[in-house]
Amino acid sequence: MRMYDLIMKKKHGEALTDEEIHYLVNGYTKGNIPDYQMSAFLMAVCFQGMNEAETLSLTMAMAKSGEMLDLSAIHGMKADKHSTGGVGDKTSLILGPMVASLGVPVAKMSGRGLGHTGGTIDKLESFPGFSVSISNEKFIHNVNRMKLAIIGQTADLAPADKMLYALRDVTATVDQLSLIASSIMSKKLAAGSDVIVLDVKAGSGAFMKTCEDARKLAETMVKIGNGAGRKTYAVISDMNQPLGTAVGNILEVKEAIEALNGKAPEDLNDACITLASYMLLGAGRVENISEAKELLADTIRSGKALHKLAEFVEAQGGDKRFVYEPDRFPKARLTATLKAQTDGYISAMNTEEIGLTSLALGGGRETKESEIDLTVGIVFEKKIGAKVKVGDPIAVLHGNEEGKLSAAVSKLQNAISIGQTPITPVPHILGVVEQS
Repeated sequence: MRMYDLIMKKKHGEALTDEEIHYLVNGYTKGNIPDYQMSAFLMAVCFQGMNEAETLSLTMAMAKSGEMLDLSAIHGMKADKHSTGGVGDKTSLILGPMVASLGVPVAKMSGRGLGHTGGTIDKLESFPGFSVSISNEKFIHNVNRMKLAIIGQTADLAPADKMLYALRDVTATVDQLSLIASSIMSKKLAAGSDVIVLDVKAGSGAFMKTCEDARKLAETMVKIGNGAGRKTYAVISDMNQPLGTAVGNILEVKEAIEALNGKAPEDLNDACITLASYMLLGAGRVENISEAKELLADTIRSGKALHKLAEFVEAQGGDKRFVYEPDRFPKARLTATLKAQTDGYISAMNTEEIGLTSLALGGGRETKESEIDLTVGIVFEKKIGAKVKVGDPIAVLHGNEEGKLSAAVSKLQNAISIGQTPITPVPHILGVVEQS
């Protein structure tokens, strides 16, 4: 078998066999296939595409290129959630405790923030002492004992994906559906859960800018998951404005705690309840979504989900007092209020720019080595559809440096549009893909 022949085959639009795809992934991972040949193959894929069987084969080959996490020692059906990335997305902090409090194991690997999107790990490390660097043995023990644990992604998880993504990033081959879907799903399959619920975001703050493209990605990933023997669902959600009101690590943790106290903004509540419902459904905990929603509402009302968060934080070395007394969290030294410059209605938000504004305050990473200021960020008073008058507060920015804060106010001003016509915001949940 020669890489030259596989490039030629794909260039002419022919389908590769499972054996051929595993050959090229393994060969590239081991250094036997050079970058220039893999680049040629990726470009051929961009022009000719891959069918369902090829996409599944590519995903499985990447998943098996490194460690496949063995969760067989965990009792019951393990459920996981993955987001394609957004601004203000603190759902894992909320739905993890909700689902775990109802007896479904949540054994989750999460990542750090990079660029305009935040990371679950950074938010969790807002709790003093919290650590995601626990052994596999403790990870499994914690899930068996209290149904919830979250650790950082290991370097051994789907190494082929890291290598291929780095190559795609510099060869203009990132935006191909099969390559995007296989990249995401290879890591989720390697992470070992039985049930995978995907939050596929669409809009100005998402990788997929339109609902149509988000649905295509969702359908492709659900087919991959089902083809790999995992119960897989995809929820398509709106990211044309931040999720909830808070953007920034500690600010989002505090909003998550408020949500577990039954005080979530409508869009954040809809997101968490919907995603958690499909986790329960896939795990066989409920027979239908209506039953799931009733149980989830009850676990918030009763305080069980909040207590589960405290138990989880303490089990991984964090100070659980912050769950019950969120005013203990440190605050940014300075604040500035963005006010409406004209009468009208908030008509649009450039969500990516909003995420970049939080990053400019120090709340995110421009590189993997960047230090994050956990206290900075933005809290919105108004969102799309809100009526405003001149001088009304739209958002409060939290920062620790005068220069950064002043620049951030100007940047945020340019990210928010005010029109003269009343507007009804779209629902947060845009659709659900339940089966291939």
